[in-house]
Amino acid sequence: MALIDTFLRRAVTRGELTLHRPGHPAVTFGKPDADLGHVVLRFHNDGVVRRILANPSLGAGESYMDGGISVDGDDIMRLVRLMTANDPWEAGQDRLGASAPARAAAAVKHRIDRVNMERRSKRNVAHHYDLSARLYDLFLDRDKQYSCAYFTDPANTLEKAQEDKLAHIAAKLAIRPGMRVLDIGCGWGGMALYLNRKFGVEVLGVTLSEEQLKIARERAAAAGVADKVRFELIDYRRVEGKFDRIVSVGMFEHVGPPQYRTFFTKCRDLMTADGVTLLHTIGRLGKPGVTDDWTAKYIFPGGYNPALSEIMTAFEGLRMFLTDVEVLRLHYAHTLHEWYRRTVAARDAIVGLYDERFYRMWTFYLAGAAMAFENGGMCNYQIQFSRSRTELPITRDYMIEGERALRD
Repeated sequence: MALIDTFLRRAVTRGELTLHRPGHPAVTFGKPDADLGHVVLRFHNDGVVRRILANPSLGAGESYMDGGISVDGDDIMRLVRLMTANDPWEAGQDRLGASAPARAAAAVKHRIDRVNMERRSKRNVAHHYDLSARLYDLFLDRDKQYSCAYFTDPANTLEKAQEDKLAHIAAKLAIRPGMRVLDIGCGWGGMALYLNRKFGVEVLGVTLSEEQLKIARERAAAAGVADKVRFELIDYRRVEGKFDRIVSVGMFEHVGPPQYRTFFTKCRDLMTADGVTLLHTIGRLGKPGVTDDWTAKYIFPGGYNPALSEIMTAFEGLRMFLTDVEVLRLHYAHTLHEWYRRTVAARDAIVGLYDERFYRMWTFYLAGAAMAFENGGMCNYQIQFSRSRTELPITRDYMIEGERALRD
């Protein structure tokens, strides 16, 4: 029996996977499952098997991008869902992981990549966020929120869920008129503009993406608030001044563990004596790990999703108060499913912007990310901390009441 057959027989027990490959009869693995269905996978050359066995994530991703792998129906999400549902994080089996030598090599590589000094940080950000603005228009919501939405109801639209995310975070910040706010990793400016619109506060948004900076400034000017909502191309380590509130959404994943202490120290130094910070980040449900090779190479070079223990260790000893931690489990899965649906619907436009290989890369990325939250070990953490023991109420009622007022 071929090694790939042994691998798939072990990896697929629920749902059915039929494999076609050159020079071999078709083989079906697993058993019928109404939820997972039947996926037909085709290998178009002999090199695919060698690449997958050497490193499942990198080999499968590159083979799909290059056209060496195809899925009947052209829906890579169905294949990734089938494979990950057979190996959920909570089962603790890791049947789809790389070999031991590959894992050891990856651990060394990622320790180096995650240093994320300033020059490298800007280059890493540009790799992903300086892609065509048109691409992001095709799959994001109208406000261009490129982070986990907040689904008070899974049936909500993406636009509704992203607006509810802004309200959820704003309520935790307990903002009052007249405050000064810093948005670290401001994206296309949606959060900063929202806080100004709802509370009239002055906001400084900082980013390392030149494309995002351009659009954020255009949006502030169009809204007539460029004097109140400013955006700068600057590393967070170089920001100066004092802020009553700091918010950072979807940026901490690019900081790198060696710089976590620097990040929290900088937040402490930038906050006023009554300052509050809200950090929203993708995180790991379990212990520290490494970013898979395919994602590190093609999507987020230098990126890493932290374990909660890594965040807490970096935070300890800085004499700040940890005031709230919330774990969002499935919200990002819902978000990514909608991004994937919109990407598939915009296939021709994306191929026109780039090419077929890029489209395959992007759908593989979104499908894998969605399943990391649906079946894997990823979640979102919202972590609130303050320099003051008394600035925030001692119960969470104010969050609920504030959020309800913003949503009504």
